[in-house]
Amino acid sequence: MEEKISYSQSGVNIDEGNRAVDLIKKKVKSTYDSNVIGDLGSFSGLYSLKNFMGMKEPVLLSSTDGVGTKLKIAQLMDVHDTVGIDLVAMCVNDLICQGAVPLFFLDYMAVGKLDALKAEKIVSGIVEGCKMSEMALVGGETAEMPGMYSEDEYDLAGFSVGICDREKIITGEGVKEGDAVIGIASSGIHSNGYSLVRKLFIEKLGYSLDKKFEGIDETLGQMLLRPTKIYVKAVKSLLEKYEIKAIAHITGGGLVENVPRVLPDGCCAKIKKDSWDMPDIFTVIQGLDMVEEEELYRSFNMGIGLVLVVDNKVAQDIVNTVQQAGEKAYVIGEITSGGKGVELW
Repeated sequence: MEEKISYSQSGVNIDEGNRAVDLIKKKVKSTYDSNVIGDLGSFSGLYSLKNFMGMKEPVLLSSTDGVGTKLKIAQLMDVHDTVGIDLVAMCVNDLICQGAVPLFFLDYMAVGKLDALKAEKIVSGIVEGCKMSEMALVGGETAEMPGMYSEDEYDLAGFSVGICDREKIITGEGVKEGDAVIGIASSGIHSNGYSLVRKLFIEKLGYSLDKKFEGIDETLGQMLLRPTKIYVKAVKSLLEKYEIKAIAHITGGGLVENVPRVLPDGCCAKIKKDSWDMPDIFTVIQGLDMVEEEELYRSFNMGIGLVLVVDNKVAQDIVNTVQQAGEKAYVIGEITSGGKGVELW
């Protein structure tokens, strides 16, 4: 008679999964608001819309994303408490581009071998990101997948839902010649372009992640792991006071490909490249002179994480309001007629 085998012998540890849930329960509950129904562990997350019944035509908006190969940097450095912030940011920053108020978030984590303490650190970052976005973490899934991932590898995906009254959804339709283009600063590379980063620093140059550069306090790894900025609170405060005509989240494709997504036909964003302060990591990359400038602006945010298009008359007031909220903002260009997309000069 053949020897019987168990699930744990195949590489899946159910007990460690239960331990992970026990470790994160209290933190997840700290994101709940009065609209969350039920408890962690249900087969689905429940969220009441009772507080939004006053909207004329409430519309749900959704966004899903991941952290990409930035996770490779986190795994090499054995630092796991910030990538959850990145995960939330990549989703909610897309939601707010159309004026949505984030409601709730769900996460998916796939691992080669489940380590409850590591999972707790990752989820702690997700919880922090949800609190920064003023939304609830209502559920998630952790999948132990030996054979798909090595023991130290994991991948993350997130899903967020927001709400907006249909008549207030930001569409970009009102953008016109003479409008101002405002850029809100990024914290660094955020969560796009890391395959190029690893190719450049690790494969081509052989740099270690603890390498330091003259005049910069952080190591290379610390600069690369800076969490993605979450712009929810800043945008919500602006929408209470001003008409924001268009918002673009600067992710993969950079300024060159993301700004045109929110411009109507016949409009071009003319952006002045030296009109904002770049984070140190981009100064380092530029200084290496190993990547063409055009490629840099198509691969990275280059220091601008969110772009707003507003009436020129209120542009400086908006910049001041954003800065009072603790973020750096700049008037980086204007909308012109004719042409298409983005003109960098």
